[in-house]
Amino acid sequence: MNPENRQNEPVPAGNGRHIRRAVVTGGAGFLGSHLCTELRRREVEVVCLDNFLTGTAVNIEHLIGDPGFRLVQCDVTDFIHVPGDVDLVLHFASPASPIDYLNLPIHTLKVGSVGTLHALGLAKEKGARFVLASTSEVYGDPQVHPQAEDYWGHVNPVGPRGVYDEAKRFAEALTVAYRGQHDVDTAIVRIFNTYGPRMRPRDGRAIPTFIRQALAGEPLTVTGDGAQTRSVCFVSDLVRGILALAWSDQSGPMNIGNPHELSVLQIARDVLAATGSEAPIEFIDRPVDDPKVRRPDTTLAREVLGWEPEVPWQQGLASTVEWFRSAVEREDLVESGQG
Repeated sequence: MNPENRQNEPVPAGNGRHIRRAVVTGGAGFLGSHLCTELRRREVEVVCLDNFLTGTAVNIEHLIGDPGFRLVQCDVTDFIHVPGDVDLVLHFASPASPIDYLNLPIHTLKVGSVGTLHALGLAKEKGARFVLASTSEVYGDPQVHPQAEDYWGHVNPVGPRGVYDEAKRFAEALTVAYRGQHDVDTAIVRIFNTYGPRMRPRDGRAIPTFIRQALAGEPLTVTGDGAQTRSVCFVSDLVRGILALAWSDQSGPMNIGNPHELSVLQIARDVLAATGSEAPIEFIDRPVDDPKVRRPDTTLAREVLGWEPEVPWQQGLASTVEWFRSAVEREDLVESGQG
């Protein structure tokens, strides 16, 4: 069974809140599009906002024509207005991969600051629940392992990754301020490494890069000696956790990710096995400020939401490789303008 298909999964009960209409910023991106799909499966009307800077219409083409889905092309750093009632705002607009935020440093900072301000303003206007997509990158190159929500992080604000890390840290602070000063019903989710169908093959992250290289018979480029670790979560598990938080009364921050830790070299070897490729592994320089370790402490999500990841790494990887293969055959691996 494809781990994306969860046809009989109940909607989280949470506090009994009724979510009938949701706005998803960045809804044509990798994570945003999966959230739109799952919300529609749960019969929630969706308004998707995206400027297609790093997202792509291919990710949401299956929703076009659905009367419960509306696509609005806009930039959240400009003023945003959504007519009608809104019960939930999921703020997922942001360049999220190294290639994107290194090429778009100012826009990344603007989305995290001005874009978050506008999304919070929308939630305030509508009296809606607000969920901020934050990131494990707020922990930086951590000196505490695994990373729990009470760890303040180890971030270089003037390094190349600082534009993304600090944008998300500011977005968290702004979200907390809106909760305290304006009584907006907010939550913060800290997302750890996620993978699955609809990832862009040239977004610079390890798993899509390795799969693309393996399918093309190119060397898999492992940075450093490959001993640095990542904890990777299949996208359906992540979406389930995010929506469990959205339906709850919790404010977070809350880690959502898979605590199963893998070295980058092991990920490359597993991709070779899953694709059947005999491509070599090539070692290249590590990026500046690249985290040496990454693993979430998900105790809070488990105890408060009853959430745990369920899709095993090998199963999720096989599903992701299958999607990449079929996309190549359809010639639909569409890159954004930044690809």
